[in-house]
Amino acid sequence: MSNTKYLLVSLPTSITTSNHRDDALDAISTTVSPDNGSVAPFPIPEFKIGTLDALVQQADELSKLESACQGVVSKVGDALKNILDDEAQIDKMKAVNDKPVDQYLRTFSWNKVKYRADKPLGELIDLLQKEAASIDNDIRSKYSQYNQVKNNLATLQRKQTGNLSTKSLASVVDPRSVIQDSEYIETHLIAVPATQVKDFLKSYETVSSMVVPRSANLVASDDEFTLYAVTTFKRHSAEFIHKSRENKWIPRDFKYVEGGKEQEQKEVERVGGDERKLWNETLRLGRTAWSEAVMVWIHVLVLRVFVETVLRYGLPLDYVCTIIRAPTPKQADKAKRNMDDKYSYLAGNAFGRDKKGRVKRDDPGEAGGEAGGAEYTAYVYYDFEFN
Repeated sequence: MSNTKYLLVSLPTSITTSNHRDDALDAISTTVSPDNGSVAPFPIPEFKIGTLDALVQQADELSKLESACQGVVSKVGDALKNILDDEAQIDKMKAVNDKPVDQYLRTFSWNKVKYRADKPLGELIDLLQKEAASIDNDIRSKYSQYNQVKNNLATLQRKQTGNLSTKSLASVVDPRSVIQDSEYIETHLIAVPATQVKDFLKSYETVSSMVVPRSANLVASDDEFTLYAVTTFKRHSAEFIHKSRENKWIPRDFKYVEGGKEQEQKEVERVGGDERKLWNETLRLGRTAWSEAVMVWIHVLVLRVFVETVLRYGLPLDYVCTIIRAPTPKQADKAKRNMDDKYSYLAGNAFGRDKKGRVKRDDPGEAGGEAGGAEYTAYVYYDFEFN
């Protein structure tokens, strides 16, 4: 997605002499400047306001919840990225109610059906928290299921396409070259690195006791390994296997099964079908989950703005909320600096100006920060972006 940054800002209408919302919105637009971003009203319902103590506690809860929601959105985005690995396709998936994110934010309205504004703030916070947790659990579960099947398929495919040290031997070994069901002797299949074949042929008979002389038969070879069948007496098999490993020769387990090659191919096809099915399911869930996660996140942000506005500006509630769309982080920084310069007086003694007239904080150690440890601003301010 683009580097677009959004600033959600609340200011008292008293920033203009008319004390009117439209005039306040115009003033903010002028302050931000069209060069730095576009400013649009962002409607916030009138929620039920409880006690001051409750509001302070809710501000802290909303800070933590908003961080969690942002994490869920990122997690769903990462899942989509790992499934698609195509930026253009990923961007198409990242829609909110089938709208581009930008359009959703520009036309935002509080979902009064799911989150009735006449409910207490505590109930709304609890509801949003449960929704965020549910989305998180759903995407984590489905994505984990998909990854497990994907890894199983990769393992099966490696067994068919890997080198002789790892691939399945069902289609490689002629069962007639392997001694089976003997009481005293048995055949071991050894994958020898190509660079060690000469040393192997010189020494395999003497690396352990009771190796049948000249029993090493070439079974197959590839660019990296050569597979030999070597016969030993059973009571010395463990020693031969141990010495083989010491010499960097790789013993391969093999048990002939009638129709084993066909069974392996069917298993690959079955797991491949499961992988394709889960890929589609995970993609559909990812698209839905991203949309729902963004909606929950924005609704939580709205509550943060409202609660912080009440705590900052008090009652009666005469304020204007705007969303500023900055095409780049640099423009977002400029927009914020302009607002800091213009509205620093709202912080009282928390901010001052240096000799050049630039805004500065008089006492960073004492200036109170917003819940969650965010940087203190003279007005209600939150920024966010979608990666």
